[in-house]
Amino acid sequence: MTDGLGPLALLAIFGFVAFGSIIPVVPTGAAVSGAAVLARSEHPWELIVVVLVGAAGAYVGDIVTYGALRLAGQPLAHRVGWLRADDPNAALQHLRRGIEQHELRSLLVSRLVPGGRIPVLLAAALGGYPWQRYVSAAVLATLLWSLTYTAIGVVGDTVFPDAQAAVIAAVVGAVLVTLLAQVVQRVRRRGR
Repeated sequence: MTDGLGPLALLAIFGFVAFGSIIPVVPTGAAVSGAAVLARSEHPWELIVVVLVGAAGAYVGDIVTYGALRLAGQPLAHRVGWLRADDPNAALQHLRRGIEQHELRSLLVSRLVPGGRIPVLLAAALGGYPWQRYVSAAVLATLLWSLTYTAIGVVGDTVFPDAQAAVIAAVVGAVLVTLLAQVVQRVRRRGR
């Protein structure tokens, strides 16, 4: 790739990350890491663009997901299995208070922990967490997420001199980071 990341590639990254943020089965972090390798090897200044496009895609996906969950409202809240069946409204309010008490940590870290974003989004949306506060906090959370996965790509590109090997290493590294975080999370849950 001699022209760096063109508009179509950036649009594809944006769309892939947005889609993966709505349907969380797509390895969005790997896409950002791979794009970072390509950007760094051709035009290092494009790393900033990769961070911003990755964050914008994640932001749009998170806002769409949050909005859909808010629209689903109480009927969905009552069908969610991890809420206490005897008083789901009290359980939702308890979750909302937990998010509000640790707002920065909850919203930022949930974006970085694989599988952590959806429960936090669900609790925030169904618990009535203020829309304005969520859309503001999501900006920082998605920027931090995109910056993290861009850094994984940069590390891959630094370690491997060949751009193709670096892209593969960055994608594999991003997937391994995601899987490792999931394993750690499961082990912690079992230990409780």
